[in-house]
Amino acid sequence: MTRLVMKFGGTSMGDLDRIRRAARLVAAEVRAGRQVAVVVSAMAGKTNELVAWTDGAGRPAADIPLSDDEYDVVVASGEQVTSGLLALTLRNMGVPARSWMGWQIPILTDDAHGRARIEDVPGEVLGAAVDAGEVAVVPGFQGVSRDGRITTLGRGGSDTSAVAVAAALACPCDIYTDVDGVYTTDPRVESRARRLEKISYEEMLEMASLGAKVLQTRSVELAMAKRVPVRVLSSFIEPDENGVLPAKSGTLICDEEEIVEKRIVSGVTMSRDEARITLLGLSDRTESPAEVFTLLAEAGVNVDMIVQSQARTEGAVNLTFTTGRRDAQRAAELMRGAQGALAFEQLRVDEDVAKVSVVGVGMRSHAGVAQTMFRALADKGVKFQAISTSEIKISVLIDAAYAELAVRALHSAYGLDAV
Repeated sequence: MTRLVMKFGGTSMGDLDRIRRAARLVAAEVRAGRQVAVVVSAMAGKTNELVAWTDGAGRPAADIPLSDDEYDVVVASGEQVTSGLLALTLRNMGVPARSWMGWQIPILTDDAHGRARIEDVPGEVLGAAVDAGEVAVVPGFQGVSRDGRITTLGRGGSDTSAVAVAAALACPCDIYTDVDGVYTTDPRVESRARRLEKISYEEMLEMASLGAKVLQTRSVELAMAKRVPVRVLSSFIEPDENGVLPAKSGTLICDEEEIVEKRIVSGVTMSRDEARITLLGLSDRTESPAEVFTLLAEAGVNVDMIVQSQARTEGAVNLTFTTGRRDAQRAAELMRGAQGALAFEQLRVDEDVAKVSVVGVGMRSHAGVAQTMFRALADKGVKFQAISTSEIKISVLIDAAYAELAVRALHSAYGLDAV
């Protein structure tokens, strides 16, 4: 018998009918001889409702700190409901099951409430339970700090929970979601997008961080670090009349070495959650960029693309950087507050931009990838404002109005519609 972790997202847990469908999928794996742990999200929309309730409790009075620990107690309850309901449904079907809260396993995290990071998941207790033939149903998104307080992992944290449990049990992780795998690009933007049979951890990590919303970035980081094979599957499949699952398709996220034919480019992503900030006429002192980015780092503002160019004023440069749209106003306020010390003439903030990226491990060994990208964009009249690269990706910042056009042009230029 082999162990398996199955994860169901909020859409898959959306109501009792969908929970029953998830239970049938779990039961089919049990009948196939697998020892199963299941990680579940809250019902779709429930976490937003719980967050709104905490907001409704009011803001703390002057000199009273935020009660982030009690916030976590409230918002972690959505997953407790679905884990209990799935375990109950499985029992009613004749499948031995029980729910395990994060503190019972335990899923140990740091004490950064609302955005905690998993530190350890001892696998002995949970492993013994599944090896005895009992399905263990675990609420995603939640853990427990070393001092015994409930913590939450931040939005999308159930993916990370599932990979962490799979790592603890030394087994693969099947993530059931409302799409049937990872595509070469968003099918809503490009109808000719193709589902990938396999994709490397590195490629998936880049795609997740660049706007692909199939998996949460931290879950891919953990899967890569622990070498957990992850398969993305549709939660809308059904066992046949004999309770047998169809052959698994979806997309397998795995080591690059397991992919026989490596594509030059595996996918094109788009992110509209971008803002461009430009400091015009910044002093060209050697220390100026360091001072700018030290201010941003100390405030927890993440910066992506950086471009410096000569200004019209002698002894000055123009410095442009991008950040997430949510951080844009905070970054702008920091810059305005330090304008005298930084000695720049003018600040510009543009949120009407998008980042389009191409990703592929084949870039390491093939020339001409950048030439293909820039030629495809030029042929469509798309101008780029900034560029950033890594070993396996190229990103450009463009006017948001051209984002979908750029995605379709690049998807065609790299032949991804024929994958």
